[in-house]
Amino acid sequence: MNRPDRPYTGRVLLLLAAAAAALSSCTNDASTATPPSSSRQAEVAERGASVMPFDLDRTTHQFTKTDTGGVQTVVADNPQDTAQITLIRQHLTAEVDRFRKGDFTDPARIHGNQMPGLEALRTHGGRITIDYENTPEGARVTYTTTDPELRNALHHWFDAQVSDHGSHATR
Repeated sequence: MNRPDRPYTGRVLLLLAAAAAALSSCTNDASTATPPSSSRQAEVAERGASVMPFDLDRTTHQFTKTDTGGVQTVVADNPQDTAQITLIRQHLTAEVDRFRKGDFTDPARIHGNQMPGLEALRTHGGRITIDYENTPEGARVTYTTTDPELRNALHHWFDAQVSDHGSHATR
C-alpha cells in the first residue's frame, strides 16, 4: 500500500521485482543452467557409439578452452589399451580432415543439428586452424582462431560436448 508521502513506492518495488525476474531468466550461467537428463546422456552415448569407433566407457574426452579456441584431447583410460588408442587416433585423424572443410556432420549426428556453436563452425571457411597430434594415450586436436565469434562458438561447442557426454568428458 502506498503511503501519501511516498506515492511511487509500490510501483518502484513492482518494477524492481520485474527487472530482477527478467535478469534471472536471461542468465546463461553454467551454474544455473539445468543439467542434461541422464536419458539425454544415454541417447548421446548411443548415437556416439555409431559414430565413434572407440568405447566411450574405456576412454575420456577432455575439452579445454583457450583464449584462441581450445584443445580437445581423447585418451584411453588404460594407457596400455593399444586397441582404444589406435581407434581414437584413426577417428580423430579423419574428423580433423572433415572439420577443416567445415564438415561437422559427425558431431551433429551425435548431439543434434541445434548443438551450440555448430552452425558457426560449419561456416568457418578456414578461419579456424585445426591441428592434430598423437599423445601417448590417444590424440589431441587444437583449434585456433583470431575471430572472437568463432572462439566463442568453439567454447559453446566444447560446453555442449562436456554436458552431453557426462562422465565420458571433462573440462
